Amino acid sequence: MDNYLNLIKLSVGTESVDNLAEWQAMRRAQTPDGLPRHVTRMWPKRESEILAGGSIYWVIKGLIQCRQRVLRMDEVTGQDGTRHCALVLDPELHRTHSTQKRPFQGWRYLNPADTPPDLPKGRAQDDALPEDLNRALAEIGVI
Repeated sequence: MDNYLNLIKLSVGTESVDNLAEWQAMRRAQTPDGLPRHVTRMWPKRESEILAGGSIYWVIKGLIQCRQRVLRMDEVTGQDGTRHCALVLDPELHRTHSTQKRPFQGWRYLNPADTPPDLPKGRAQDDALPEDLNRALAEIGVI
């Protein structure tokens, strides 16, 4: 049994995994340690379970398409003075089997048993399927 917990989050405005990587590369240059971050208003109560090996799974255009390991959580203060959580992420994006996901707000916990598997390393750089075909295959459970 896995002793860690994952997060899932919509990557709003992202068109593809490559687009997410490009955006994070730009943002990464602005952080002192060079690691990508995702700042969220709510601090996960199950922090220790996430840091025990969990990842954040990114939903892009209605499909879970990739994940990143969560390395640590840093406290940051918002412009309004409130405490926020910066999820500090491994820069490597692991492509996953596409899995359909309905829209939701914020982040959610995602149990390891409910996570899509990573694509084999050799397939990670395959050309992406057209969005409508990818979605249709995910709907019928082929991918």
